[in-house]
Amino acid sequence: MPKHDTIIEDILLPDGNIGHIAVGAGHIVSIGTETSPQADGSKRIKGGGALALPGLIDGHVHLDKTFIGDGWKSHRACTAGFDVRERVEFEKEALATAAPGENRASALVEQVVAHGTTHLRCHVDIDPEAGLKNLDLVLNIRDRYRDAIDIQIVAFPQSGIVTAPGTAELLDSAMRNGADLVGGLDPVGFDRDMKGHLDIIFDLAERHGAGIDIHLHDPDTLGLTELEEIATRTLVLGMQGKVAVSHAYSLGEVPEAAARKTADVLARSNVSIMTNAPGNRPFPPVKMLHEAGVTVFTGNDNIRDSWWPYGEGDMFERVMIIGYRSGFLTDEDLCLAFDLATRNAAQVLGLGINGLEVGAPADFVLVNARGVPEAVVARPEGRKVFKRGRQVASDGRYLGTG
Repeated sequence: MPKHDTIIEDILLPDGNIGHIAVGAGHIVSIGTETSPQADGSKRIKGGGALALPGLIDGHVHLDKTFIGDGWKSHRACTAGFDVRERVEFEKEALATAAPGENRASALVEQVVAHGTTHLRCHVDIDPEAGLKNLDLVLNIRDRYRDAIDIQIVAFPQSGIVTAPGTAELLDSAMRNGADLVGGLDPVGFDRDMKGHLDIIFDLAERHGAGIDIHLHDPDTLGLTELEEIATRTLVLGMQGKVAVSHAYSLGEVPEAAARKTADVLARSNVSIMTNAPGNRPFPPVKMLHEAGVTVFTGNDNIRDSWWPYGEGDMFERVMIIGYRSGFLTDEDLCLAFDLATRNAAQVLGLGINGLEVGAPADFVLVNARGVPEAVVARPEGRKVFKRGRQVASDGRYLGTG
């Protein structure tokens, strides 16, 4: 291991002891309760007894949609209930008069970093009208903030694929020009063609050696049918661990026995489920899925955009919401909620080690709490955020990487 160049001392370690983290070349070199290592020229930072936790991971966000960094935008309700197609049209109209996308995306990135997020997966709209404009925007943002946060990009067909001619070719171009994963959207509810939609995205993923992350809002038994078809294709193509489904509301809308049957299918194919426990909608039963062997992770999804006016980009708040809506009360369950934004999300994003251990990237956050359960419930302020051992935020303020 490299020698240490930064030492963060007087911190509360996850085991309950006061100790230190020594960083060298962006990785954790040592961690423990013994006397902090001595080295001439090492930078020393006092933790003040704050709890050290792994940097949080936002597994699903839309940087190109947010109004953060712009003026307040009043929410426009659908004509009747929730309609994805209508929301897409509302979004296009709202973004046409919004501040430049670069300003909004930059403001949101700095905000999520200040809250303690060190990695995120961003879904970027790709359609015949926008072309690759949004991809270019997020690629620039990814490069600009590469020393503060790692950004994984999903090429997301927000306007459908089969019903939007030319989108398949644009998704292919997006994958060749910097996107990391292939996205999808309601194969039946939006595109009216489950086979055609899934044929295209699985073919693109196979062609580019990439993973898949599909938005699935379709309800009830229809949603379960789609989930099981996605799982079957994943297994047949040997893509276990490379496919995620975001939202999957249907798992929370059907009787438990039906959801459990689909959970077993998902577990066998190692298809992951992302939930943000939104609003007043049913959402996947986190604990049941976990017990069935399904990897569940989380993200903020939409943050103050035309889909809903809520959100600060704070993953501590997100895991609290999931815990609250799931009825999580015990320390064990609150730690499970936290895992959705750390350990589980790291597994889905293919990040390898995510945690406070020697050899891991030095991505962590210091918070005023006495353990994970308290951090989830209290969402303490005054956080200090480190990316590869360099402090990038303090007390809710982005510091930059200079």
